[in-house]
Amino acid sequence: MQFRQQALAKLQSPEELDLPVRFARPQGWLVLSVTVVAMAAASVWAVTGSVASTVGAPAVLTHGQGSYVLQSPVSGQVTAVLARQGERLAAGSPVLKVRTAEGDTVVRSLDAGRVSALAAAVGQIIRTGADVASIEKVAHAGDPLYATVYVPAENAAAIPADAPVDLTVQSVPAQEYGVLRGHVASVDRSAQSARSIGAFLGDGGLGEQFTKDGRPVAVTVRLDTSTSTKSGYAWSSADGPPYELTSMTLATGSIRLAGQRPVDWLLP
Repeated sequence: MQFRQQALAKLQSPEELDLPVRFARPQGWLVLSVTVVAMAAASVWAVTGSVASTVGAPAVLTHGQGSYVLQSPVSGQVTAVLARQGERLAAGSPVLKVRTAEGDTVVRSLDAGRVSALAAAVGQIIRTGADVASIEKVAHAGDPLYATVYVPAENAAAIPADAPVDLTVQSVPAQEYGVLRGHVASVDRSAQSARSIGAFLGDGGLGEQFTKDGRPVAVTVRLDTSTSTKSGYAWSSADGPPYELTSMTLATGSIRLAGQRPVDWLLP
């Protein structure tokens, strides 16, 4: 069998054991070092770092005690409306006068508050138990507003105490005046039904609206105050809107949830 001349020469040449061996070029060592450092930094961040997230949910501005729906205790025809929308009433104040077969009956408020809506008009025929007014339970004009945010129940456990909240108020152009600032005051751990929400807000329609995707949890938000704004509350802009806020104004709340370590995403 005939071999090539070069192959024979290679076999006959002595091994070059005294020559240094180059394992990698300097550029390769640099790339390797950077990769190792980056992986080490990522590992440390995954264990000690924190990633924040937010949850958005519908909200409404209210006073802390909520509202109640006033119902007629009798059937008959409304002959007089004795209260005005927006008026503040003491407990037991007259709201309607209803003519019945036994004579005139005055429907009175159950608790002190502000009339947020009237559902009866002069000449209307009403039945016993009919909703005639919605009254917000606020005793003094200076009582602060709160925001109630109806958060999906699965997110309630991740909401920390005093978490910051941004509120986009429907009646305030966010592009011009920014968002309303607040912090979580309390989290109700029980899920709310449409009926319970309607009873608290004095509006059954809002109860149905806030539960269309499931029963949420009510999160009470304390609004940050400011002496430099017309509304008396803090905004992401310097001045906020040039008018006061009113209760029962709808909004959208964005609540910052508790931070989560990236390594927790990999653990079962």
